[in-house]
Amino acid sequence: MMRVKKSITLAIIFSVFLSGCILNFSNNSGSDSPSSTQNLYIENKGSDTIVNMALAWAETYQELYPEIRISVTGGGSGTGIAALINDTVDIANASRQIKQKEIENAAENDVIPVEFIIARDAIAIIVNQDNPVNQLSIQQISDIFSGKITNWSQIGGDDRPIVKLSRETNSGTHVYFLEEVIRQGDKEDATLFSQDTLLLPSSEGIITEVRDNPNAIGYDGLGYITDEVKVIAVAVTQGDDYIIPSVASVNNNLYPIARNLYMYTNGEPAAHVREYLDWILSQDGQQIVQELGFVPILDN
Repeated sequence: MMRVKKSITLAIIFSVFLSGCILNFSNNSGSDSPSSTQNLYIENKGSDTIVNMALAWAETYQELYPEIRISVTGGGSGTGIAALINDTVDIANASRQIKQKEIENAAENDVIPVEFIIARDAIAIIVNQDNPVNQLSIQQISDIFSGKITNWSQIGGDDRPIVKLSRETNSGTHVYFLEEVIRQGDKEDATLFSQDTLLLPSSEGIITEVRDNPNAIGYDGLGYITDEVKVIAVAVTQGDDYIIPSVASVNNNLYPIARNLYMYTNGEPAAHVREYLDWILSQDGQQIVQELGFVPILDN
């Protein structure tokens, strides 16, 4: 009987000791500084426009702070914002601004989106290198993608059918192009992409198709444009100056199809996430923006 009591006593002492160790470990694991020896994790998801930039930021930052682990995945702005609403990511990337309905859905889950503008972008209108068309107005672009203009001969090109290419509907670039180019910012306009528009899952896919198809027209973020395609000069209306997208024309507010790029967090981010965002917004982080062909916000 004495041996049983002794065993119970030892078990209680060990249990108290173990609980103390667990509590102490928990209290010491809350450091959010990159200088901490504790490994810290950041999950980053969303816009395919931003994904290459986000990967470059993550790789560089992890070299500077090996204790920080950053996971970056694409899937589109809608995917990133949905993950934010469900509170399953630290940072959601979006190439469009979050919508009021999405903010309301987030609030139902006690999620409060906080917005960070992390770069700017121009949406370039691209055609095959052999296409003789060099410039278009916003109205002509709208008429092409809504199906009112169907042949290149209607806008000074060869007698060929126009093949329209777009990103998929989950893409923030798709949404932005629909609202700001096809509908020209008119919230009452219900115009849609023409039903024969080909929806492609990636920016690179649009570049490849335009490169290989002399009848194709598409749109892409400035950072994805290559010499394999021709970039069209764009005017707000016919008779205005036709502007080629570039860092300079975006910063000088000359190119008419330009937008901000965003990251969203749930409320004020944890310290290690905030430090990462501060670094993205720093000169070092914005240098990567410029190197990848996008528009640094420090130049605005």
